[in-house]
Amino acid sequence: MPTPPAAPAAPPTPAPGVAWFGGRLLRDPVEHVADVALEPARLRAPGHWVLVGDFEGPVAAWRFRVAEDAAGAAGARAWRGPDPAAWATSLDERAYVAAVAAVRHAVREGDVYQANLCRVLAAPLPTDGGREPDARALGARLAVGNPAPYAGGVHVPAGGAVPPVWVVTASPELYLKVEDGWVISAPIKGTAPTADGLTAKDRAENVMITDLVRNDLQRVCEPGTVEVMTLLGVEEHPGLVHLVSTVRGRLRADVRDGADLWALLLGATFPPGSVSGAPKSSALDLIRRLEPVPRGPYCGAVGRVEVAEDGGVRAELAVGIRTFVWRDGVLRFGTGAGITWGSDPDAEWAETELKARRLVGLASGDAGPVAG
Repeated sequence: MPTPPAAPAAPPTPAPGVAWFGGRLLRDPVEHVADVALEPARLRAPGHWVLVGDFEGPVAAWRFRVAEDAAGAAGARAWRGPDPAAWATSLDERAYVAAVAAVRHAVREGDVYQANLCRVLAAPLPTDGGREPDARALGARLAVGNPAPYAGGVHVPAGGAVPPVWVVTASPELYLKVEDGWVISAPIKGTAPTADGLTAKDRAENVMITDLVRNDLQRVCEPGTVEVMTLLGVEEHPGLVHLVSTVRGRLRADVRDGADLWALLLGATFPPGSVSGAPKSSALDLIRRLEPVPRGPYCGAVGRVEVAEDGGVRAELAVGIRTFVWRDGVLRFGTGAGITWGSDPDAEWAETELKARRLVGLASGDAGPVAG
């Protein structure tokens, strides 16, 4: 007697959770991939995914059952942040200035040309009656007080059918955009309160990292298609300006159409060059020696991937800067600066303050100084 066909698997049960990116609202997470690089084929199945990658790795993914248009990310409850005085930093001013000197020494010795040096701010933010902080409420607050081109967030509470995640970003920086077989990256290097404050050091640093990103993309793109579309563009953001360059390439057919798309793309480009340094491998070794705590999703990647029924892929991932992460009753926010031989240690510390002050103030309901 022939064996009867197996009954179709029951659809996964949605868990509580929501994500919002690029005007799309995602609900009901149903699937989780712990490391996209190890199981890239799972992200070739049709669906709506959110990727969150720790700077140190891995890059994880959550698939959501429902995707719909969304005008914004307003939360059901008002945002209640930490006490403005509660923020502590992983590197205080003295330690950060000493670390800048260590990077400059590494540059003088020829170990690196540039390294991004970061510190992580943290403040207690416990659950309220067992309820986790409302990520969408913080997202709405940031959208008003610090609008950003790659803003978004994801909140899957603990205790559900898929692992939890809590990230809210006001990122101004594009890590990867994939569409119609092309990939685009737009690294930021160079920050000042106004355009007049941008220096020759900022421009040299931007050119250096743009070249690194160009080389990264050449590892997965058709020869001759990688081009710098914009070099040293000036972008204005709330309270500061950035130098931004844009690099584009046509993905090779084996990358574009293969099951290993995300393993190859992340293997070539992650972590983002603008928040690591050049050469990337040497800069990462230096960062591991100088930074006392892991960055986590800060300086990693966060964004959305959409896979159509015909297998076409659209993705927009931000570099996880200007990004809040809540975990274990603590809200965290990272800030950093790119260090070269031309760096002034006190000025680099001031840059980390500039980048953090507005966002940390919004998250605390206060615009006071950043923890130092």
